[in-house]
Amino acid sequence: MGVGAPDREEYGPRTRPLPFERGTDGPRVIMVGVDGTRTSERAGSYAAGLARRQSAALVVVFVSSPSGLTALVPGMDAGAVQRTHDELADELRRECRRGAEQWDIPVTLLVRRGDAYGELRAAADEFQADMVVVGASEQAGHRLVGSVATRLVRAGRWPVVVVP
Repeated sequence: MGVGAPDREEYGPRTRPLPFERGTDGPRVIMVGVDGTRTSERAGSYAAGLARRQSAALVVVFVSSPSGLTALVPGMDAGAVQRTHDELADELRRECRRGAEQWDIPVTLLVRRGDAYGELRAAADEFQADMVVVGASEQAGHRLVGSVATRLVRAGRWPVVVVP
């Protein structure tokens, strides 16, 4: 995220506060985790369409996971990694603003750094998400050790939709 940029931005119409009640009349808050991969882009589109159809609020969470490898790999430029993070966050801001206006839904964008699972779990609790949407992992190693999606499903705290 750029210097001075907020980690939470809101677009579109205001949501009207309602008492929290999980699973009664369909989801009121749909949260989607995005990271710039193809599957997360599809997850974002799916979540936005579902939020529009359900008249739900959409919370978009972009988590950039800093890698310890940046410091260990010769020639890896930490500044380049930060610029990539900032560029992705800026693109998401534009997409969220455009989607909120086009679909007339409230959209909140959270930009976080850290462990994707931990940040998504915290955001889902903070916003009292009725549903969490994530893209399927494209990394082969996650089939053996588990992905963020698998960990969210195992937490068993919200319905989780995994978009291929």
